[in-house]
Formats: sequence, C-alpha cells, structure tokens
Amino acid sequence: MKHRRPTLQDIANHLGITKMTVSRYLRNPTAVASETREKIAAAIEHFGYIPNRAPDILSNAKSKAIGVLLPSLTNHVFADVLKGIELVTDQAGYQTMLGHYGYSAKKEEERIESLLSYNIDGLILSENFHSLRTLKMLQIANIPVIEIMDSSQPGIQQVIGFDNVAAAQEMVETMIMRGHQHVVYFTARMDKRTQLKMQGYEQAMKKHGLEPYSLITEQPSSFTLGAQQLRKILQRRPQTDGIFCTNDDLAIGALFECQRLGIKVPEQIAIAGFHGHDVGYSVSPQLATVVTPRLEMGRLAARELLARLEGQPIEQKIMDLGYQIHLGESI
Repeated sequence: MKHRRPTLQDIANHLGITKMTVSRYLRNPTAVASETREKIAAAIEHFGYIPNRAPDILSNAKSKAIGVLLPSLTNHVFADVLKGIELVTDQAGYQTMLGHYGYSAKKEEERIESLLSYNIDGLILSENFHSLRTLKMLQIANIPVIEIMDSSQPGIQQVIGFDNVAAAQEMVETMIMRGHQHVVYFTARMDKRTQLKMQGYEQAMKKHGLEPYSLITEQPSSFTLGAQQLRKILQRRPQTDGIFCTNDDLAIGALFECQRLGIKVPEQIAIAGFHGHDVGYSVSPQLATVVTPRLEMGRLAARELLARLEGQPIEQKIMDLGYQIHLGESI
C-alpha cells in the first residue's frame, strides 16, 4: 500500500492552527510569529512534510528551478561545471534540474522539451549547436538561456567559456617550438568542441608548414581508446613524434601505452592533453595540458542567469574566461 504523503492540513490540525498560517510560513517564515514559526518547523520535521510545488508551477509562478543540460555524466569536465553552478544556485535557493543528452542534438531537443514542461525559470546549455526545433522552443519559452564551454562564436543570448580553437592552436605551437614536427591529433566523439580543437591544431601545423593528420573516431573517450590510438598511429605513421589529444583521458591512455612499449616521453613522442584534470598532475611524466576554467564557468553562468531572473540586462554577450597552458613534463 502506498503511504499517503502528509498534507498542510495534517500539520495545521496537529498544531490547532489554520492551514493558511502554515502556508504563509512556507512562503515566508518571517511572516509568522516566532513562537508559531518554531512549532511549525518542528511539526514539518516530525511529519516529514514535503511541499507540493505543482500548484506554484501551474499558476506560472517562478518554479525556483533552472535546467542544466550536460552531454556526459561520466566526464570530469562536466562534474566540475555542475559543482560551480550549484555553489551559486544552492545559496540562492534554486534547484537544478539535470538533463543528460549524450552529445546528441536530437536527445538535447527532447530533454529541453521535458525541462520546459516543468516551467523552469532559466536554462544552462553545454552546446552552442542546436536543432531548429530546440531554437524555436527556446524562443517561445522566452526564459534566460546561457550557453557554456566555448566563446569562439556568439550564441542564442549569452555565451560563457573559453576559445577552444585558440587554446588548441597555442598548445600545438608550443609542441612545434619544442622541436616536434610530426604532431598528430587524437579525437573522440567528433562533437563540436573536438572539431573546434581540430581547427586550432590544423591552423598551428599549417602555419609552420607541417602536414596535419587526425585520427577520427566517434567512440567515447577513455584511457583504453588513447592506448588503441597510440598503437594505430605507430603503424600508420611511425614518424610521429608528438600527440595532441582532445582531452586528458586519451593523453593518459597514450602515455601509459608508451610506457608499456618502452617509448620515451617526451624524448621520442611528446604528449599533450586538454582540460587539466587532477589525474594528469599525478602521472609521471606529468601531463602537459590546457587548463580550462570549468568551476568558474559554472559559477559565472549561474550568477549571470540569476541576475537576469532578477531583471538585470545582459552586459556582456560573450564572456571569455581564458585558459592556461600547463607544460608539465610530457612535451
């Protein structure tokens, strides 16, 4: 048998007060006398009362919830971004409603439709490439939207991130300047950001009169994939003396495989990753990587979104938070 959830009336009856008083307390505790406030708080705890938000949501009041769409729940990048968002939303009394779309524009569209049906107040998206239907829905919903993770092009309303193209180009140029002429690019998933980094990689190679070569795969990234890619590139292009990876997972997988095969890093092959995960600092040689401002990006996106919910106008349509090149010991 399903347990009946305690209602406002149960609490009111228990305390011998009106349901209206309990309701007022829930909306604004300071609107109730302090003695009554303490009694209501104790009763709510005793009954395990869960407020029913549906009437508020249906009456088109603020849902006090913002939607956050992430392409991956296993990728540390997005765990850090979410942590940054929730540092701000928790303090402001907002819920985050998560949608996971596995790098698929179709799935993103479905998740956004679902989140909008809950009357969320605003939306943080991890992509700036969307289906036409998604764009239409967002236009009709008319709520604040912020796109994060890249700042190289304008978005729907406001964009917060870093320049993936410039970051990739600078890392590859750093490898070239250190004497590596045959640098290849390891990809995964081939999502929009992987393609932007490829653009930066190719620009760096062409600028120095070198031939770009990328290993293209739709597979999700992992240490195992990085190891497989290393073995593949040794067969296809034995002259390879540098590897730039779309993320740290691939780079660490390639690094471990080099160690297993007795290939010296960086003497024989230089390896660089992207994002600056903690694990890269723990391996030996320490991984060269592009450090990206994930926590700060999440924090700023939430702060900007809440400011707009308070009616503040957008001051900066594109916010570029920059990145850092960490040389480590692997290039």
